[in-house]
Amino acid sequence: MTFSLKSDVMSSNQSGIGEIRKNIIEADLVDCMVAIPDKLFYSTQIPACLWFLARDRRGGSPTRPMRDRRGEILFIDARKMGRMVDRTHRELTDEDIAKIANTYHAWRSVGPHPASGHPLPVGEGRGEGVAVYRDIPGFCKSATLEEVRKHGYVLTPGRYVGAAEQEEEDEPFDQKMQRLVAQLREQQAEARRLDEAIWKNLKELGYDA
Repeated sequence: MTFSLKSDVMSSNQSGIGEIRKNIIEADLVDCMVAIPDKLFYSTQIPACLWFLARDRRGGSPTRPMRDRRGEILFIDARKMGRMVDRTHRELTDEDIAKIANTYHAWRSVGPHPASGHPLPVGEGRGEGVAVYRDIPGFCKSATLEEVRKHGYVLTPGRYVGAAEQEEEDEPFDQKMQRLVAQLREQQAEARRLDEAIWKNLKELGYDA
């Protein structure tokens, strides 16, 4: 079962929400949480979250081979996805939707547990076209129920996925500083040129101080 709620339901403790959320988590019903961007809906511009609930997460079905996911919750942070189609509305691209769906299906599928540290990224196969899941900093994280308890039963994906890995820069530090200083000098020279042009125009108009 999947449904959408406003994002503060993932962390709020007001009006008994926190206790309800705790009971749902302890009942091991939460399969996946997806934080989606704002401005996706025409009725509201606030960000929302998708809740994926499942009563039986033991897996092992012969028709739908899924692994035992009891005691785990998949968190996906998709808040930075999508593109603005106009000033007030955003939409997820087909690639965005496929990335989210493939990540969830790979996590549920029969295969190595994320803790195994399998090197293949999401979307790549193991020789039979089967996707393999792995945690991606800043995007997805398979957390245990114990981790969720330590976070006070908060289900905000951003709390679990962490920050995205920063790509290492190829440019040496000294070389980068020299380039930035040269760029600064050019900008300062351009600023002086513009100041002189402005004062020249003011003088021609009789407003020379």
